[in-house]
Amino acid sequence: MDASFQANDLEHVVEADRAHIWHHLSQHKPFETVDPQIIVEGKGMRVWDQTGKEHLDAVSGGVWTVNVGYGRESIANAVRDQLIKLNYFAGAKGSVPGSLFAERLIGKMPGMSRVYYTNSGSEANEKAFKMVRQIAEKRYGGKKHKILYRDRDYHGTTITTLSAGGQQERNAQYGPFTPGFIAVPHCLEYRAQWDVENYGERAADAIEEVILREGPDTVGGLCLEPVTAGGGVITPPEGYWQRVQEICRKYDILLHIDEVVCGVGRTGTWFGYQQYGIQPDMVTMAKGVASGYAAIACLVTTEQVFEMFKDDASDPMNYFRDISTFGGCTAGPAAALENMRIIEDENLLDNTNRMGERMMANLHGLMEKHAAIGDVRGKGLFCGAELVADRASKEPVDEKLAQAVVASCMKQGVIIGVTNRSVPGFNNTLCFSPALIATNDDIDAITDAVDTALTEVFGG
Repeated sequence: MDASFQANDLEHVVEADRAHIWHHLSQHKPFETVDPQIIVEGKGMRVWDQTGKEHLDAVSGGVWTVNVGYGRESIANAVRDQLIKLNYFAGAKGSVPGSLFAERLIGKMPGMSRVYYTNSGSEANEKAFKMVRQIAEKRYGGKKHKILYRDRDYHGTTITTLSAGGQQERNAQYGPFTPGFIAVPHCLEYRAQWDVENYGERAADAIEEVILREGPDTVGGLCLEPVTAGGGVITPPEGYWQRVQEICRKYDILLHIDEVVCGVGRTGTWFGYQQYGIQPDMVTMAKGVASGYAAIACLVTTEQVFEMFKDDASDPMNYFRDISTFGGCTAGPAAALENMRIIEDENLLDNTNRMGERMMANLHGLMEKHAAIGDVRGKGLFCGAELVADRASKEPVDEKLAQAVVASCMKQGVIIGVTNRSVPGFNNTLCFSPALIATNDDIDAITDAVDTALTEVFGG
């Protein structure tokens, strides 16, 4: 950690934080007697807190964001240079980095063609919902307005994105919600809802059952994560996505893939949906787009969706009448361009696949050693280990024990995640999403810490 920042300066920072910061996802009562943790510096895969303690970050900034690691001067320089030239102009006009990044991004997304810049992942999803609603009004007299979402999926923190949220604890105390959002079942085979041979197709067929129940002429969109993130790192069973695509086409339903977590390399392809050979109508993304070096989020659509908003230029209501103030910031696309260059030049997609295989192998090794691990799943450097009290019954461990594993890793200087305030009774999956630059030694250090933590918490 940079020694130039003196201890007394950091004491002041801690007290200022304690007095004035309202932290995300945090109960603040303990801060009356315990110092809040301040992350002071980051380099590569590691961060240092106010005490000077080094931590290996296995969650890319806590929420799957810092894909290319900390301390990238080239991204910082790209942002600085752009800010001096032009920091902002409203999105009704264009910018140089906005145009160039859109072109570069679309080059990674065959079949897609248009980029709408927004402030955050939540807002990108909200824009997609608004497009579905406006299309319903323009083309179907408002009838085809319902939007389907999946149990355990998460799409953001606004009231309307919570309305499409399949995590009951995230939603608790924030209703009433926006009407017209309908849940479909999750696809986690480990917690099977049907006793069938081809589970993936059966889980997708459950979506069709909801469509038929609601009436296909009322359903305009289906919003899904390619791999469910905070709901338990759920990889879809074989056959699932192909059947979902068939169903959407059969009933003229727009397929909206939420890539806020999986996008820009996390699963080992540029986008998670590309693992499954499908063609969405809308794709949203945020976290890894610029690896947290600047705020940027995007909604990407096909040309067919775009054309629906320009087919009658004489109609003053016939365009997407929306604005996103900070979608006009130039720092985001400038950072995103350099972020994408780094991923390409350093072959980080290949590294993600290699290190993902190593992490999954290590986690399966831990599963053989520790009965508390009931299931291991993941794609690329996006992995999860579900903890159970009993393998035969699959009874989840008490979430306090899962949190104790995380706390033990933190004491060892390794930051991992766990499903938190998501699905009642199922906040029991350890989450791993190290930066795409991870090495063999990094992966082994992460799983070694988990090994020690599981022994400490569960014995053995």
